Parts: sequence; structure tokens; C-alpha cells
Amino acid sequence: MDRDAIVAGLNPEQRRAVEAVRGPVCILAGAGSGKTTTITRRIANQVATGAFRAEEILAVTFTDKAAGEMRARLERLGASGVRARTFHAAALGQLHAFGAGPAGILPSKAIVLSNIARSLPRPYRFRPVGDLATEIEWAKNRRLSPAEYANAVGDRRAPLPPDLMTRAFREYERRKAALGKADFEDVLELAIRTLEDDPHALAEVRERVRAITVDEFQDVNLLQSTLLGLWLGQRDDLCVVGDDHQAIYSFTGATPRYLLGLPERYPHATVVRLEENYRSTPQILGLANRLVPALGGAKKRLQAARPDGPEPEAGAFDGPEETRVVVERIRGLVAEGVAPGEIAILYRTNARSAGFEQALAEAGIPFQVREGGFLTRQAARRVRAQLRGSRSTVVAVSVKEAASREGLLVEPDRQLGEQELVRQADLARLVDLAEAFDDGLRTVEDFWADLDARFGPEAVAAGGVQLLTLHRAKGLEFEAVFLPRLEEKELPIRQARTDEEIAEERRLLYVGLTRAKRRLFLSWSQGAVPSRFLVELGLVAARAARPARGERRPREPLPETPAVKALRAWRLERAKADGVPAYVVFHDSTLVAIAELRPSSRADLAGVPGIGPAKLERYGDDVLAALAAIPVAA
Repeated sequence: MDRDAIVAGLNPEQRRAVEAVRGPVCILAGAGSGKTTTITRRIANQVATGAFRAEEILAVTFTDKAAGEMRARLERLGASGVRARTFHAAALGQLHAFGAGPAGILPSKAIVLSNIARSLPRPYRFRPVGDLATEIEWAKNRRLSPAEYANAVGDRRAPLPPDLMTRAFREYERRKAALGKADFEDVLELAIRTLEDDPHALAEVRERVRAITVDEFQDVNLLQSTLLGLWLGQRDDLCVVGDDHQAIYSFTGATPRYLLGLPERYPHATVVRLEENYRSTPQILGLANRLVPALGGAKKRLQAARPDGPEPEAGAFDGPEETRVVVERIRGLVAEGVAPGEIAILYRTNARSAGFEQALAEAGIPFQVREGGFLTRQAARRVRAQLRGSRSTVVAVSVKEAASREGLLVEPDRQLGEQELVRQADLARLVDLAEAFDDGLRTVEDFWADLDARFGPEAVAAGGVQLLTLHRAKGLEFEAVFLPRLEEKELPIRQARTDEEIAEERRLLYVGLTRAKRRLFLSWSQGAVPSRFLVELGLVAARAARPARGERRPREPLPETPAVKALRAWRLERAKADGVPAYVVFHDSTLVAIAELRPSSRADLAGVPGIGPAKLERYGDDVLAALAAIPVAA
């Protein structure tokens, strides 16, 4: 093995980490700082120097993909034989070696939870199983049993009331056991108990594993930390690498405190800070670094190794104009020679994908949705299943009734889980799309065919513009990144209220900013309150951002004239009667246009932007009656 090749091209701090072949070592690696290069070179150097044999080293990652990448790099460096595995794969291998492995692994909690969800009381029957699964994982990663969960949940905003969530958790465990299966958290828990109860097994594991490296250490939870502690014992040949500024998975139980606390646990640890960024231009890093003072944690400030690039662009746009501008900027980048697959639109929740899917499809720009597009998500799949084969020409009514049967709420409870809010947004969007499509001639089948053409597989192309959430973007990089909807209640998301939750939302924005290599675009709607983080970035004045506590900022696009007030009151009553969100009846911009133009006949009303044949037929007479009751002076 060529030791010169192992350290070739490393910067001084990377080299210091690589040459520290004995632990403990804590590598605080900023975004784009070459952490994978550093830890694989360090492991190779451990083997090359004779500090450890390859088979004595365990490298732990969080995904199979990352483990495979690490193994491939180590083999190229001549260090084949190192075990690079996920926590779960390593634990499962140990269990099988001792004859204590589970009979079978449950590939997804949804298999069990789907039936449990359908048995919930009606107000909660439509909660996505993903929200329930996330809550159960939160509990199990904290080593909480169903009996302990109710006392530990505190004021946490769970997808179900505590007593009902406890009941669902307990029933999940019962049904899983009846199937003879274990989930991924069970694998770690079973490994912990096996090693705690069997000293011979514990001694054998420690004999085989003499040095451990853990990647993405800021994402470790109590369950994983407990298992890691058993593997190590009193030894200190541990190397961890992570970035507390990218700790964004607290909903799984992950916490950066294990990373930040390691130097205190091991006062003699070698602490290395990787601050040279090889991904982004100085202009992008300069903007991202403005958030650093508020990020706290370990002190580090990224410095760009790349040459200068364009300044990041930022601006506020009126309503749909934001989406149009994003698409036009993307068209320009593609014309300049940027590959569509090197362009990403990052958003806070999946509910935002549909609007960009539609706009990109209409512009003829190829795209791909990382987490599955609008039509593949639960809301669209279930509504479609209800209406399969329908030849009805009453499209809007049919879709609205189906969405109502799926639990569409007039005003969704903002305490709902994130996946349920996405589902509610998708249901409302289906109703809105059906309203726009309905012309009294085309059928429900035609409606779905139209959606397939706009959002289906034929509209999605490998190598197209990438649409994904900020969470899914972690670990990725793109030539150009768009960050739309940087507004209060969006980022930070409306459910984030505590200081800790707001801090994690800030880190989520930091992750988004540092995905960009050369081009970065930030935007928000003029009618919304700009994100408080835009103030920290110096992009908006403080007075334009978050209103004072308890203050409700009026929606700017809706002037408070008597005509608008009367029409809003009518819209709210009609929405409640129809069982749909108010904007499904008329968008704010349409309502304002009606108030300003004061149409006096159906023909006049048909000329108002946003009113098609279906809306004219459904609401025309009522709107005209409401307008007639408003004094002309209004």
C-alpha cells in the first residue's frame, strides 16, 4: 500500500486527521469539505501503518449507498477487507453470528400500520401511516416502550392524541410480534440486549472490532449510541465525523450532542476542523456563512477553494409569478449549457412539488421528483382508485366528493403531522385542478389522462431538473439550486415553535444553501411574511419579516374594502357548505378582481381572470347576488 498516495492532495487539516491513526479522533467537517475522502484515507492509513488489520476495523454509515461508496474507495486505496456497514447491518450480522437473529425483518412499518390506521376513530382515520411510523420510530429510538411513551411524549405534537397514539403503538407491537417479524429499531435493541446479557458474545465482538469509524455522527440517536458504547467498552479507538450545522433529523430521535460532547468525554481526543469547502463559490459560501453565528455549536467557518462565481439572486414575487420566474431562470440555465439534472428545486414539504411539476411540464423542461411525484402520493392514488372508470362529465363534483371521502378538511388543523398536511394539500389541489378542468364536456377519465400527461411517468425524465425536499437534499450537490417559498410558516415550518425547533429549521436552510456549487436563487411571495432567516442573511429588512408575537399580519393581496369583505364572507360560507378550502372556490386574486370590476351579468363575470365555465356555472348566480347586495359606493 502506497502511503504517499494516501496523503496525496490533502490539505493540512485533512492530513492531520489521516495521520492520527489511533483514537479518539473527532472530525468536525463542514459542508463540502471532503469528509468522505478524509475518513477513507484515514482508515487506509490505519491499515498501511500496521495500527490495525483491515478486518479489525468497522466503518459505520447511515445508508447502504454510503457504505458501498466507502467500500469502493477503500478497495481502490488497497484497504479491502474493512467492514463498512450501516448500524443495522452490523448489528444484524452480529445477531446471526450468535444465533440470536430475528426470524424476519419488516421492510416497512406501513405493512402493519395501514390496517391499524383504518381502525382509528373517524377524525383520525385518514392520518398517513408515515406520520404514525415516524412517531413510533421517535419513541423506539429513545428506547421507549408503549407503556413509557405516554409519559415521555410531553407537549410533543404527535399525529394522534397521546392515549390514541399509545394504543396504536401497542397494537403495532402486538401485530408485528404475531407475524414473527422485527423492525429496524428492534434489530438494534435486540443486539444491545444480547451483548448486555451474554458476556462471551460481548467479548467476541470487542475482540473482532478493535477500531471504529462513524460517519454523519450528528445523526446518531440514543439507540445507536448505546450499541456503539457496547462495541467500544473502555477503549477509545474511535473516530467520528460530522457537522452539527447539518443536524436536521431530530424527528427520528437524532441529536448532535454526541458529536459535540465527544471532546468532553475524551479530553485527550484529536479534534480536527475541516473548513475548506471544495463545492461552492466564495459568493455562495459568503451568504451561507451569514447564518453561522446563529447556528451555534462547534465553531467553524467555511472557506471556499473554488474560484469566484455569480452572486446569489434573491427576490419577492407576486403569487404564481414566483413559479414562473423559477422556470424561466431554469430555461436560461439550460440554454447556457447547464444540464437539467444539475439543477435542483428544494422545498420544505412535498406539497410544493406539484406546482413545479406542472410548470416544468408545460414549459417542456424535463424533471424528476426524488420522493415520488404528485400522482404517486397517497391522496391522488386513493382518489383515483375511487373514480376509476368513471365517465361522468361532472368532474369537479366527482373529485370533490371523492376527496371529501378521503378526509379533506375545510381548514386543516395546523397541529397535524407534516405528512398529513401534505396529504391535505394534495387533496385540495386535486379539487382545484378538477375545477379548472371541468368544462361540462370532458369526463373524469379525461381528467386523469390530462393529469398523467402533466404529472405522470411520461412527464418525468431521468436526468431532468431535480425536485426534492431539503431533507432529501442533504449529502447531495448541484450546479444550480433554487430555494423558493422562503416564508414564515414555510421555513420555518408552522409547526416549529420552540427554540430548538426553530434552530433546526435554520440548519435546514443552511443545508439548502450549501448544496449549490455555482448558482443560487432564493425567492418568496410578496403576499407572505418573509422568513426570519432572510433577515439573518441580510436579504430583507427586519421590519418586513416576522410580525411581533401574537400579531396577525394581514394578507397584502386582499385590500379591506367593503366589497372584498362581503365577497370573502360569501366565499367562506360557500366553502364550508361545499366542504372544501376557501381558495378552491376562488383564489384571492380572483376575489379581488371581482370586487374591482363589479360585473353585473354572467357575461361580464366570465371575463374576470380565474373564472372558467365550471366556476361560472357553479358560483355565478351567487356571486352576482352577493355583489348586488353591496352598495355601489363600496
